[in-house]
Amino acid sequence: MRATDWPSSLTRSELEELDTFLRHSAKEGDLLLDGVHGLLTALVIGPDPASPDEWLPEVLHVPFAEPEQATRVLSLLAKLNDSIGAELDVDAYEPILGEVEDETGTALTAAGWCEGFSRGIDLRAGFWEHRLAGDGELIELLSPIMALAVDEGVLTGETEFEKLSDEEYESCLERLPEVLLSVAQYWHDKAPSEAERRAAAEREPPTADRDAPPRHRDGHWLH
Repeated sequence: MRATDWPSSLTRSELEELDTFLRHSAKEGDLLLDGVHGLLTALVIGPDPASPDEWLPEVLHVPFAEPEQATRVLSLLAKLNDSIGAELDVDAYEPILGEVEDETGTALTAAGWCEGFSRGIDLRAGFWEHRLAGDGELIELLSPIMALAVDEGVLTGETEFEKLSDEEYESCLERLPEVLLSVAQYWHDKAPSEAERRAAAEREPPTADRDAPPRHRDGHWLH
């Protein structure tokens, strides 16, 4: 079953419509459709649900042209959000990827999806950072996503990593559905404690870095 065959998933025309809106309204550093999908995915599988009031500011940055446009775009975003858990439940999840142009032609890239996933983690940073600092199991579960993010330059550090081969990159992409399910199960089995919730509540929510230089993400979404 393809993800777009699942009842709660967006059709191809709906994805194109949402993609067009996001591209036309995006400024430098804003998330495109692939990034929005990554952000919502991180929130769906993560430790604590997020309301639209929390994640919409990461997605929408300009006023709507008219009320009808607002109703339409918000309904598509809600449908995209709802589709993630449903697709994971029936093994139909596919990440929305971008395209880049290089000297060899057009290639798929997970850079935008990884950037969005990272921002989704940031919205619940108090939970994620505490666990990632002290639980090797979660780091191991996330390793394919981290490998993609490092390869695309979304995550950086003092340690130099070799670029993934084409086969390794494709393997990480193919593993994403099982990785996401495993991380969701992790947070289900090891839900944040009351102490973690209090600590997270005391932490100031992060401010998105709007001045970050954009990655080269020409082309259109692929699902």
